[in-house]
Amino acid sequence: MVYKRFTTICTLRLVFLTLSLAGTIYFLLQLKITSLVIILALFSCYQLYALIHYVNKTNRDLTRFIESIRYSDFSQSFKDEGMGRSFSALQGAMSEVLEKFRKTRAEKEEHYQYLQTVVQHIGMGLIVFRATGEIELMNNAVKQLLKVPRLRSISQLGKLSPELVETLMRLPSREKAFVKIEDENESLYLALYATEFKMGSERYRLVSLQNIHRELEEKEMEAWQKLIRVLTHEIMNSVTPISSLASTINDLVQGRESLANPLRPQDDEWLQDIQMAAKTIEKRSQGLLRFVDSFRTLTLVPKPRIQIFAVTELFERVERLMKVHISGKNIHFSRQIEPRSLQMEADPDLVEQILINLLMNALQALGGKKGGAIQLKASLNYRGRVVLQVSDNGPGISPENLEKIFVPFFSTKEGGSGIGLSLSRQIMRLHHGGIRVQSETDSGTTFYLTF
Repeated sequence: MVYKRFTTICTLRLVFLTLSLAGTIYFLLQLKITSLVIILALFSCYQLYALIHYVNKTNRDLTRFIESIRYSDFSQSFKDEGMGRSFSALQGAMSEVLEKFRKTRAEKEEHYQYLQTVVQHIGMGLIVFRATGEIELMNNAVKQLLKVPRLRSISQLGKLSPELVETLMRLPSREKAFVKIEDENESLYLALYATEFKMGSERYRLVSLQNIHRELEEKEMEAWQKLIRVLTHEIMNSVTPISSLASTINDLVQGRESLANPLRPQDDEWLQDIQMAAKTIEKRSQGLLRFVDSFRTLTLVPKPRIQIFAVTELFERVERLMKVHISGKNIHFSRQIEPRSLQMEADPDLVEQILINLLMNALQALGGKKGGAIQLKASLNYRGRVVLQVSDNGPGISPENLEKIFVPFFSTKEGGSGIGLSLSRQIMRLHHGGIRVQSETDSGTTFYLTF
């Protein structure tokens, strides 16, 4: 009963085929009607083809079903064409299996899109590549960090930093490494962490990249501030009573000189020595207190009052303030803004303080040099960030001093306090920006302020 419909149709087709063949033989041998024989022969061939096609339909459906799974083509459908309940159940089972595969693939695509969204929006740079260096995945954080819209291979980063390429390829799994990159107007200090995994027969390496330059600067400045607080506190507590006692001794000596009783020559000489020593102690103590007090400014930088303003207005104010210092010194001063309508978001007073400090340093560096030149420039770097530059064609800074100039207490100028550049760096840190210097001996110096 299960195959009743299929058996009936096959039987009828066999009957028609048998009758067609019998008729063909009869008309061929008995009546010898050629045209009718040809028609019956063709009809018999058609009946044979239809029977074979009908019987093989199940095989074709099974082949189509297996091919659909093989090539992940789940758009196929299997309809009941009236071949019986067993064939209907088979076609229904195949359609159900394909529907399960279709749902599974849809869920897999959803999970893949979800993971892609998470990876692309995470703040830390992630890059996945094969052992050959061929990149499989790179999220937006890496593109923004390294400013590369697309990469096919790790070796393409060689233009940016050969050290970075070597570290990425050789960094052992579960190990950390640090790479410093001198970018156009700012420095990148990358922290790298690698791990390896295997998919199929391929081995992959996942490396995270994070720019910790700002964090390092903040920790460094915090350490210096703590040290300065301790030093100023201890020095002030120790020097203040010394200065006070020296002043008291000086007053006592002066009071002794005004007494009615005349002093012996040796007493007079002795009192003068005491008075001179007391004055020297008082003077040096007050000078040391002023010196220490100046360093307290590093820990007392006011919070920036951020506002949007035109860079042109800032440069005009700075030029007016510096005009009295530049005039009569045979120094060419120029300023350049690209574009002219450039605006920035910062505290104009604190930025002005940095620029004046840098310009004064440039003036001192030029000294009496003939043909001295100072340029004040503003532009947007390729990251879209505002960059202010202060350049001079002075003698430059020696390589051994370049790494020290932002360290508190360090100064290359005679009698310098060493807080100007440290204070500038602190102000830039509060603006979430950075300051760096580029200098070559006898070629000049350029300071970059990146906001």
